[in-house]
Amino acid sequence: MLDIYTIGADVLRKNAAPIEKFDDELAALVGKMFETMKLGKGVGLAAPQVGLPHRLFVIQIEGDKPRVFINPEIVETSLELDSFEEGCLSIPGVYADLDRPAAVRVQALNERGRRFTLEAEGFLARVVQHELDHLNGVLFTDRLPERSRDRLLKQYEKRMRA
Repeated sequence: MLDIYTIGADVLRKNAAPIEKFDDELAALVGKMFETMKLGKGVGLAAPQVGLPHRLFVIQIEGDKPRVFINPEIVETSLELDSFEEGCLSIPGVYADLDRPAAVRVQALNERGRRFTLEAEGFLARVVQHELDHLNGVLFTDRLPERSRDRLLKQYEKRMRA
């Protein structure tokens, strides 16, 4: 299992670098990320969350196959927004309702370096957007109104000190 970095770690606030080498080392990392995500009871995990500044995330939501996204880019979003409660393995115990586009089209590479396009909607679209934010140094709390964000982060800090 890999360590999950939490809010305050510098790697969570940086733009991740593209992956150029598709080898056994990358395949092993992907496997460890899935293991870490499952042990953390998450549905998605981005490389910066395990301390690596790579443009890579993994997702597995209930009823769907495991998915790997390398060097992903959202190329289209729906105008329709959807509100849903989000949480994050890097900010344990913090949850908030957040509006995001209800559907996205994402282009990425798989772990073998093959390009694919995915049209995602609903919960899968939300998780893709959340994990892609991590690759750009953005946490879901950054997308909340300032008062809500400040209140949640103060509660988190208080809980972590206790």
